[in-house]
Amino acid sequence: MVRRRIVVTGLGAVSGLGADVKANFAAALAGEGAIRRRSFDPGPEGPEAYEMPAALVEGDLVAPLETALGRRIGASLDPFALFALASAQEALAQAGLIGHAALERRTALVLGHGFAGIHTLEASYLRYFGRKSARMHPLTVPKVMVSAPASAVAMSFGIRGPVFAVSSACASSGHAIAQGAGFIATGACDLAVVGGSEAIATPGCLKAWDGLQAMSPTACRPFSAGRDGMAIGEGGAVLVLEELEHARARGAAILAECAGVGLSSDAFHWTQPSLEGAVSAMTAALAAADLGPKARLLVSTHGTGTLLNDRNEAAALHAVLGDAVVDTPIIATKSAHGHLIGATAALQAVLALEALRSGKAPPILNHLGRDPECDLDLVLGEPRDIFAEAALVNAFAFGGLNASLAFRRWE
Repeated sequence: MVRRRIVVTGLGAVSGLGADVKANFAAALAGEGAIRRRSFDPGPEGPEAYEMPAALVEGDLVAPLETALGRRIGASLDPFALFALASAQEALAQAGLIGHAALERRTALVLGHGFAGIHTLEASYLRYFGRKSARMHPLTVPKVMVSAPASAVAMSFGIRGPVFAVSSACASSGHAIAQGAGFIATGACDLAVVGGSEAIATPGCLKAWDGLQAMSPTACRPFSAGRDGMAIGEGGAVLVLEELEHARARGAAILAECAGVGLSSDAFHWTQPSLEGAVSAMTAALAAADLGPKARLLVSTHGTGTLLNDRNEAAALHAVLGDAVVDTPIIATKSAHGHLIGATAALQAVLALEALRSGKAPPILNHLGRDPECDLDLVLGEPRDIFAEAALVNAFAFGGLNASLAFRRWE
């Protein structure tokens, strides 16, 4: 089979850093983190309010999105679907595909989410168990469904090809990107709208995460001495993937090439990462992209700020890159936008592609000092000029589910 080349023609993003790609990258480049200490109040039926660091989406997304779509959205979407829809609208607009006939045929839509409509679910449980209401809101089920964002995007833009959601914890949007790329590579589709979204910053869900003892009480400090856990973020990110000749035929601006994916399973532990699994995913992605040991890479790490993950990922990078690791720039954008769980791989990919295109890598925030077990060429303090030909994006999920994505800079 002749391998079809896959390019990126549109990007969209919303997070605590901003409501579009430009704002997100500008904030990351300027070292402006979105993680703040927030108050979460379960209400009169729950325990006392508490504080926890988190990166939340600020401002009104609904009004500008309704203007762009030309219709009312109202209260019909849980925030995780709203974040996906806003990101998809931006990506499709940049790709010049809004209203395009190509969306009605041979276009796939795959979105990844670690959780479903948690805001709606918690509100419904509070209503039923806490306030003893005998009736639920009639839109509870459509708003909670993990496939709700995919359906919302498909209905908004007329996408009639393969449309579905994937869920693999923190690797969800990485797997969604890989699935979309696979549809194009095999000739099943010419276009794929891929990415993910997440909105789990609710009083009950954050307490569940806190129960894992993986949450920082201060900030996310990837690969730093004294790092003490991760911080939750929310938002979404979407990429438009397209077969190269299809993009050229319609005169689309090409942003990058989606050159390779690597997927693996640790088959080891629920929360502890495996060196072999991370090495396998990265090795496969680089091999598929034909990026050898002399390739000039930028690595967007999973970089959660937890003790075990960062140490394991650093060891895996040494194993995969060998001597080249000493001068391979390493970024960890979760220090700025928090951990978006199912959406994190897609947001990291968007920021990594902007770094490739601009030649500037955003700094890792909140660093307290070097950890000898994380001996990497970390981008610290200020943006760094880079001369990378490709970016490797890592997503390593609880349950041992791994995705690595390789993107080439487009000349």
